[in-house]
Amino acid sequence: MAQIESTPSFVKAVYERMAANLKVVRHRLNRPLSLAEKIVYGHLDHPDQAEILRGKSYLELRPDRLAMQDATAQMALLQFMTSGLPEVAVPSTVHCDHLIQAEVGSSPDLARANTENKEVYDFLSSVCDKYGLGFWRPGSGIIHQVVLETYAFPGGLMIGTDSHTPNAGGLGMVAIGVGGADAVDVMAGLPWELKAPKLIGVKLTGAFRGWTSPKDVILKLAGILTVKGGTGAIVEYFGPGVDAISCTGMGTICNMGAEIGATTSLFPFNHRMADYLRATGRSEIAALAEGFCEHLRADEGCQYDQVVEIDLSTLEPHINGPFTPDLAWPLSKFAAAVKEKGYPEELKVGLIGSCTNSSYEDMERAASVARQALDHGVKAKSTFTITPGSEQIRATIERDGQMATFTAVGGTVLANACGPCIGQWKRHDIQKGERNSIITSFNRNFAARNDANPETCAFVASPEIVTAFALAGRLTFNPETDTLTGADGKAFKLAPPSGDSLPKKGYDPGQATYQAPPADRHRIEVKIDPESQRLQKLEPFKAWEGTDLADLRILIKAQGKCTTDHISAAGPWLRFRGHLDNISNNLLIGATNAFNGSVNRVKNLLAGIYDEVPKVARAYKAAAERGEMGGWVVIGDENYGEGSSREHAAMEPRHLGGRAIIVKSFARIHETNLKKQGMLPLTFADPADYDKLREDDRLAIQGLTTFAPGRPLTLVATHADGGEDRITLNHTFNEGQIAWFKAGSALNLMGGKAKK
Repeated sequence: MAQIESTPSFVKAVYERMAANLKVVRHRLNRPLSLAEKIVYGHLDHPDQAEILRGKSYLELRPDRLAMQDATAQMALLQFMTSGLPEVAVPSTVHCDHLIQAEVGSSPDLARANTENKEVYDFLSSVCDKYGLGFWRPGSGIIHQVVLETYAFPGGLMIGTDSHTPNAGGLGMVAIGVGGADAVDVMAGLPWELKAPKLIGVKLTGAFRGWTSPKDVILKLAGILTVKGGTGAIVEYFGPGVDAISCTGMGTICNMGAEIGATTSLFPFNHRMADYLRATGRSEIAALAEGFCEHLRADEGCQYDQVVEIDLSTLEPHINGPFTPDLAWPLSKFAAAVKEKGYPEELKVGLIGSCTNSSYEDMERAASVARQALDHGVKAKSTFTITPGSEQIRATIERDGQMATFTAVGGTVLANACGPCIGQWKRHDIQKGERNSIITSFNRNFAARNDANPETCAFVASPEIVTAFALAGRLTFNPETDTLTGADGKAFKLAPPSGDSLPKKGYDPGQATYQAPPADRHRIEVKIDPESQRLQKLEPFKAWEGTDLADLRILIKAQGKCTTDHISAAGPWLRFRGHLDNISNNLLIGATNAFNGSVNRVKNLLAGIYDEVPKVARAYKAAAERGEMGGWVVIGDENYGEGSSREHAAMEPRHLGGRAIIVKSFARIHETNLKKQGMLPLTFADPADYDKLREDDRLAIQGLTTFAPGRPLTLVATHADGGEDRITLNHTFNEGQIAWFKAGSALNLMGGKAKK
């Protein structure tokens, strides 16, 4: 039987390997190490041989754990099944949290999800049973909350097929979001590759006051660093202010580090983590961490590439948005900004919960605000929804009364799942295209992310602030200075939120929702209906033809922000996450075409007409297969592929005949995902060259026959008027990644090695 649990003996073995590795690394580097370096270098496959240069070297690492959510697990497991291996090589789990659509409330929404997604859930359950993975059934909770409660431990290295995997940094774990192809490598027992991250240190001083909460640390930091400021770096928190933050509060901060592009974020081990481990039934692991603590904090005198200081004592509550998580407004300035910018002042919906803010402490503090309103006979003026992070949280807040408070104030408790945070929200109160405002305690607020309406102005704040705004029904309310009117007509002011970070009576585990694989796994058969519209066996991508690429067309020149939501939308498309051909019909339908300013409207140069992006891509693919052209490329702007780790955003262009994605800069996970699928993620050496490319250009990419690390390629753009531009393209491929490209994908290369 494959190991799944993070048992004390498992953690002890991890610590022993780390100590041995660090002894070698310390001798080689002969300098103080940060916490991130200790954990990352402590998991090197060959610590005696690895080149270790921040921001330059590619490290081969051995993760301790793997976690996958149901939307991304489908494609990852479909890929793993082609490896021919009998079981996964590392402890791995699948969590059913993404496919449950929020509409009415917890019980009916969960029942509907179990019916509508039965085929997918049965597939995931059977694959987990056959290959030795733990399976968390629908209703268990959100992957990151369950991992924090059950599997995370200080000093561990985990990867997960979700960009908010860094949530486990709240327990001192280096937890990194990846695409499914990376997960396949780890499940297959191969080393996992990561470019040695740079280090951003965030020094915290002081302690929270009033309405300020852990969420405000990351909202403030997002405003400082922006959505790309953490790219290629691990954010490491340190300083005396760390002890002022609960373990789950640290998780909130690390979780939303994904919004600044960070590889991951983490905190040093302290008594707040030990308290949480003991409260969640892991006392032995707490004791092991206390005995290993010298390796679970930074060395005195370690050096960071950048340091940011935040004084918690002077930090204001923040509200970020709309349309980007780094547009940060201090509470004292937000009302004026709403009026100045013309954001709709009426608040339609306030939503609390999600993987970012659904801990016991979050619910306690939000409920303390709601109780004050009830004491004055006031209910929420806006629609108010509550998403518990896990079955354990749901059961505990039901027992302790917070859920009753939320219901009494007019709230609707949703299923223990992602729901509106990822667009799984069947909203009825507005029409698509209607401009309106919502505020959430979630992490992302890209246009149309939550409700598929590009006119929804979505703002992000702490659960306490969201609750206060929902009570007032307007964005211009400031709970620090303004009053509400009670049922008796008298004005009253809300007191700052309060509450316990851990339940005094301990956690109630709730219903049993975990499924361990059976002992007789050999009898399990995984079936996929050939006629299924939701699951599809994968066919290998074609290997590189061995020549430079010529006669390429531009499918789309994406303008401005182009996230993985724009490239491969979620929401209703989640049902096709296991069917590559069907989900490819959403390719780039949310991106803005720079040539005409339209969304999902690009020119088919073969037919001379404008059409939807996926249809044009399919037309070009068919033409390339007939030998009439060489395929197509995408041209993009800054931080292309920001957002979710979804590898579908890389697999879809590959499936529909794409050859290269050429942009000003990439988000880390998406660039790696493209490489894994045999695509060419390339960047303009001069970002201004983006402007030289025209709608009807014919392109060639030269230099592939001598493709090598550090050697630029050349893009030749031939214009319709006969003119030509030769543009230098940079890349970050190393030798191993070039082998992926030549084989057609990383999976092709792995499969080829397995057959020898």
